[in-house]
Amino acid sequence: MLTSSRPQVEQWQAFRDRVRDAGRDERALLLATASDQIRRDVLTMIERAGLGHVGGDFSVTDILVTLYASVLSVAPAEPDWPDRDRLILSKGHSAAALYATLASCGFFPATELATFMAPLSALSGHPDRTKVPGIETNTGPLGHGLPIGVGTALAARLRNSPARTVVILGDGELQEGSNWEAAMCAGHHRLGSLTAVVDRNGLQQGARTEDTNALEPLADRWRSFGWSVAEVDGHDHAALAEVFAVRSDRPTAVIAHTQKGRGVSFMTDRVEWHHKVPSRDELALARAELSR
Repeated sequence: MLTSSRPQVEQWQAFRDRVRDAGRDERALLLATASDQIRRDVLTMIERAGLGHVGGDFSVTDILVTLYASVLSVAPAEPDWPDRDRLILSKGHSAAALYATLASCGFFPATELATFMAPLSALSGHPDRTKVPGIETNTGPLGHGLPIGVGTALAARLRNSPARTVVILGDGELQEGSNWEAAMCAGHHRLGSLTAVVDRNGLQQGARTEDTNALEPLADRWRSFGWSVAEVDGHDHAALAEVFAVRSDRPTAVIAHTQKGRGVSFMTDRVEWHHKVPSRDELALARAELSR
């Protein structure tokens, strides 16, 4: 398994301190700058690999950065700390964004990002908890993350642990029935330590979610299972941080309205960028847009 990078851990801790002490506008700027760097790292990873899911990586980036920089209680130098908060990326095909974020925190050296999807690399196309510190469970087959998250939250309750569980779901993934079984269970047990974040970009692999199998009224569906619900702009870091700071005695569903391919004009809200690899010219334009 990969090991932590002490210099990067110290840099991440200093960044978290800056974010914590900043006013709302400055905090948003710090997090937005960090998100742009993660997106640039993802572009480089996908360029080298010739594979990836850049659209979904970019829609979830601001959520990941906000969580790791200002919300989650984790210890990159001690990834198995028993009372750590758990993040489960159920939409595991967006592993590149998670890897880049974990590397920025120091869970493993950023130089390892160059091995993304290479033969025998720890950084495979979907997260593997046996190879990468900071990965809580293997994901990829959709519909598994939330059921595991419910079990994780129940286990924390049994241990009297303050640990929080956050599960990030794709919106197309919600067409899997296992999610709604898990939602019913979480509501029944009033798992206030559990948060489900829906990356609501409106697109799935081949079409819009509402044309494939309509999800709306999505907020009402979560409420019907006994969840608290918040809706937020999934690219507004300050608003995300404020929503995540609110705790409930019931599980919480955060519907984060996002755009697939966010940050790059020709990728934004375009279904073909689910797993398309940019050409050389497209990479140059994308990097230029992410460096403004």
